[in-house]
Amino acid sequence: MDVPDAVVDRMAKTPKEKQAEEGINICVESIQRLKEVEGVRGFHIMAIEWEEKVPEIVERTGLSPRPKVE
Repeated sequence: MDVPDAVVDRMAKTPKEKQAEEGINICVESIQRLKEVEGVRGFHIMAIEWEEKVPEIVERTGLSPRPKVE
């Protein structure tokens, strides 16, 4: 997986105790940007060993309730 330098730098500048929340923020921001890309019809959210965070990500990105495709 390629992680953009900007994301690596952003995480490096985030205090260790806030990195988990910053990671979720990055995920949410990425999904919001990708929702604007024509042809994108869904997302596969993987939170390995952190599955309890998936509902928060889904809620914050407006993916629930499931959007209607027009």
